[in-house]
Amino acid sequence: MTREPTPRDRFSFGLWTVGWLGVDPFGTASRTPLEPWEYATRLAELGAWGITLHDNDIFGFDADAATAAARCRRLKEATDAAGLVIEMVTTNTFTHPVFKDGGLTSNDRAVRRFGLRKVLRAVDLAAQLGASTFVMWGGREGSEYDGSKDVFAALERYREGIDTVAGYIRSQGYDLRIALEPKPNEPRGDILLPTVGHALALIAQLEHGDIVGVNPETGHEQMANLNYTHALGQALWSGKLFHIDLNGQRGLKYDQDLVFGHGDLVSAFFTVDLLENGFPGYPDGPRYTGPRHFDYKPSRTEGMTGVWASAQACMATYLRLAEKAAAFRADPEVREALAYSGVLELAEPTLGPGETAADLLAADDGFDPVKAAERDFGFVRLQQLAIEHLVG
Repeated sequence: MTREPTPRDRFSFGLWTVGWLGVDPFGTASRTPLEPWEYATRLAELGAWGITLHDNDIFGFDADAATAAARCRRLKEATDAAGLVIEMVTTNTFTHPVFKDGGLTSNDRAVRRFGLRKVLRAVDLAAQLGASTFVMWGGREGSEYDGSKDVFAALERYREGIDTVAGYIRSQGYDLRIALEPKPNEPRGDILLPTVGHALALIAQLEHGDIVGVNPETGHEQMANLNYTHALGQALWSGKLFHIDLNGQRGLKYDQDLVFGHGDLVSAFFTVDLLENGFPGYPDGPRYTGPRHFDYKPSRTEGMTGVWASAQACMATYLRLAEKAAAFRADPEVREALAYSGVLELAEPTLGPGETAADLLAADDGFDPVKAAERDFGFVRLQQLAIEHLVG
């Protein structure tokens, strides 16, 4: 039986996850809202370690400064009392119609200035609440029509905006890092940073890129028919995996935000294996040490009992997969299959110590491509061993 989650697991939830009321493009709310501190307190009781939030998860878009401050104090008092960490803060630049063409890349300069001020104020809030990560998801930064957006100019403004925020973090002495969250589409037809690779490319152009990384989400990568575990691996390899969003997705659909593991379970298994056990060929390689953050939505069909059951399901599934991944890695038959498949050999450099391209060209390794083509890699057997550990 899987153990109960504890704060040591560093599980965290967005207030917008358990706080989602079931509103979608075709239906109004199917649940009655609770206050932010009520959601937080209940998550702590379930074994969560932390929460995350948008600014407007605590106070309304039009709230005055006194109201916003009072509600933030109330939430912080509740999280402190419950032993919860507010580990990540972000801002909402997608709900209000002023952001219908984006916050940092709108064609309207006045909107961009307003959006940037909103982001900077949310950075102040993140520092005030003790967060360590500030996520930036540009859900409205994009277009539906190719002729409507100068992509070069949009990326210039995106770079300008992110560098302004990162520079502000530095100037204020905040202990914060920025994590960009990619998504291919929805709500825009095309979003400007559709994948982890696109986000990494933009980060490479930033003046303050050393404090900017990525926050990959399971469903967002899989909506683009991409491999989420590979995205995590490349972000780790790049030293840019600052935060993660875990949920479930079943292929090329709208963003389903299912409970973690309720989509592609095999992918979820290998995601947990990477997060918990690292790279098989590089045991001392980079490891993700941040929160296991769930960005999902309880089904619209559920009442509050189902909301809390779904939060528990996210944590229970992760813990069960972690147990199975540990057993998979410890299995002598798996270790033998990894060696047979050449997975461990891939960590060996292709060139020898000090060997140059000229040396390689002059070398005679006695390599026979015809004979080498006969090699059996045994990938199917290795995958089947994973499946057997997964299903029992």
